[in-house]
Amino acid sequence: MGLPVLAVLLALAAAAALAFPMLSDWYAEHQQHDLANQLDQPAIGGGTGSGAPIGWITIPAIGLHMVVVQGTDASALAKGPGHYPNTPMPCTVGDVAIAGHRTTFLHPFDNLNLVAPGDKIELTTRTESCTYEATQPPFAVLPTDTAVVANTPGQFTLTLTTCHPKGSSKFRLVVKATMEPGSLKAVRAR
Repeated sequence: MGLPVLAVLLALAAAAALAFPMLSDWYAEHQQHDLANQLDQPAIGGGTGSGAPIGWITIPAIGLHMVVVQGTDASALAKGPGHYPNTPMPCTVGDVAIAGHRTTFLHPFDNLNLVAPGDKIELTTRTESCTYEATQPPFAVLPTDTAVVANTPGQFTLTLTTCHPKGSSKFRLVVKATMEPGSLKAVRAR
């Protein structure tokens, strides 16, 4: 009687493991829709806490257009790319840093490795928009190397991070960019 129960439990565990990517994408897609509505209608809230929408990130070279949320904890990153809380807000002076999943929760940074120098990265908040340009090919660092998101006083820079290689958290893949001069613009209220 123990062997059939074990077989059923193992089958259920395998089914859950196989379903997780699909379920995580469904969850994140639903969250992105709700977050986009909050950005489009600021009067309905959003706030500034972890998981609150702060704007959009668009990287045409890899077909990315998603809502960015505040925070890099697990629940925030399950909703979309997350802004590192201790870094400047998008389109402001300093090193804006954003993290994103590579294989789950809509895998926003799935193809971050394909961003090349010169590729554009657009950030839009409720009040302003700006364009950054990738300055070097993506590179890998250890997860403990927090210097890659260190502030850059007096400069307008952007750092994107994700796990590397795909399906592993052994390293962090990093993309560095600088704001294009003259790209900072006010966004009209909706």
